[in-house]
Amino acid sequence: MNMKYDKNHAMLECSVPGVPSKSGKVRDVFDLGDTLLMVVTDRISAFDVILPCGIPDKGKVLNQLSLFWLDFLGMKNHLVTADVEKYPEVLRPYADDLRGRSMLVKKVKMVEVECIARGYLTGSGWKEYQKSGTVNGQRLREGYQNASKLDDVLFTPTTKAAIGDHDEAIDFAQTAKLVGEKTAEALRDATISLYRRAADYAVQHGIIIADTKFEFGIDDDGSLILADEVLTPDSSRFWPEASYAVGRNPPSLDKQYVRDWLDSVNFNHQPPAPVLPDDVIARTREIYVKAYEELSGGKLA
Repeated sequence: MNMKYDKNHAMLECSVPGVPSKSGKVRDVFDLGDTLLMVVTDRISAFDVILPCGIPDKGKVLNQLSLFWLDFLGMKNHLVTADVEKYPEVLRPYADDLRGRSMLVKKVKMVEVECIARGYLTGSGWKEYQKSGTVNGQRLREGYQNASKLDDVLFTPTTKAAIGDHDEAIDFAQTAKLVGEKTAEALRDATISLYRRAADYAVQHGIIIADTKFEFGIDDDGSLILADEVLTPDSSRFWPEASYAVGRNPPSLDKQYVRDWLDSVNFNHQPPAPVLPDDVIARTREIYVKAYEELSGGKLA
């Protein structure tokens, strides 16, 4: 296995000779025939732009937290195994590189919609509400403030954009047009149900899940299947409950810290992105590890 690291020992990419692969913003995916190997690198993206540096151990946090949630939520999912000793023979020589940051998954037909659940009004939803009183076109009552808990969990899907492009918000009718009414209803119901279960658990561990993104596939029997990353600091807003207050965004245990730094240096949200300073990299690693350990109750392997 060929690995590329940055000066902070963050894994930026990997390759397996003779195995077809493709790269996403964070994951390198290898086609093993009937299954896929997903390797979570330490790459970090913000505003749909991949940064030139990584965050050490970030990939392990994302991978191991996803494994925790897949087990906790209990929904049918794409996981085959994360035990490197059970990987196909071709991968055995790379066990040490793959351990903790990879999983073997079944191939499923991915639904081309990103399914976002919002339990709190923040980010782009708050900006839209201030302008029009809506979120993803859904009319909300008056009186919400920034970071308010919503009366009901919202399903606010987006399109799946290619690397370098931006996801676009779509409403339920547009979702149904893309995937069909029945699938759109199943996506909405699963997204809201999974969010509520995770949010109830997380708040007992001192963390508010303000919003999160799920991705789903269609299994061989036509059923919905949970896939890709699940409830990680890359795909969610995690707020420490102890510092939560309506009217402002609390310091978060997720990627928002990096977004805030990029905005502080007037990054225009277009590539190339600036290199993060060492102190921002170190603090981001601390945030990711803290999120994992508080939610899972264990230490990062």
